[in-house]
Formats: sequence, structure tokens, C-alpha cells
Amino acid sequence: MQSSLYDHLGGKDAIVSVVDDFVARCANDGRINAKFARTDVPRLKTMLVDQVCEASAGPCTYRGRDMKDTHAGMGVTAGEFDALVGNLVSTLDQFNVPKAEQEQLLGLLAPMKDDIVELDSPETGTPLPDMYQPAAPLAS
Repeated sequence: MQSSLYDHLGGKDAIVSVVDDFVARCANDGRINAKFARTDVPRLKTMLVDQVCEASAGPCTYRGRDMKDTHAGMGVTAGEFDALVGNLVSTLDQFNVPKAEQEQLLGLLAPMKDDIVELDSPETGTPLPDMYQPAAPLAS
């Protein structure tokens, strides 16, 4: 029986740790943190954990909005997307995730780029447009 990427990543607890570090990196990165100005961080973490868990063949179900709806109107640039991916790679390196598993995970997430990036520009640090409406907070 072959183990899944989810198993290779260390299961849900490991994914939670990676997401926590990744979100903190993004919050401290001036190239992209403006895009998270009105984000409900607990919701973001929950959605990211479920998304990575499901994408890696784990037992989770992602129940969030699709990436196109989530990012519509944010004005995300290609440069900001690349910076975010760089933060993810740094987090995966910090947790000693082997390159093969990193490439497999990034390969699962890469197709989302077309649904997230609205501006084909290398620019980073652009503000979140006033008109952007984030998802509602998770119910308590």
C-alpha cells in the first residue's frame, strides 16, 4: 500500500504547524501583507489546513470558496503570488519537508495561480482595494 502525500507531510498536526508558520511569514512580509489587511486569520488558517489536507489526499474536506471567488477584486499581482509561494517554500524548508514532497505539494497548488492572479505584474506591496469583500468570519 502506497502512502499519500498527506502521510509524507506528517498528517494534520504537521499541516497545522506548517500553516501557522506560513501565515505568520505572510503577515510579516511587506511584499504581500497588505492583501491580508481585512482577513479573518482564524478562518484563513482553517481553510488553508483543510485545503492542503484535502489536496494531499488526507481525510479533510475543503468547504471554502473557490480561489477565483476568494481572490476576485483583490488585485493580486504575479509578483505577490510568487512572493507567497516563496514564503511557503521557506516554511516547508524550515520544517525539513523533502524536496520531492515540496514539489508534489506545489504542483497541486500551482494551477490555482490563474484563479488568484489578476494583474500580470512583478510588482509587490500593492494595497488591498477598498471594494474587496472578504469572506465572513467562521461561526463560533
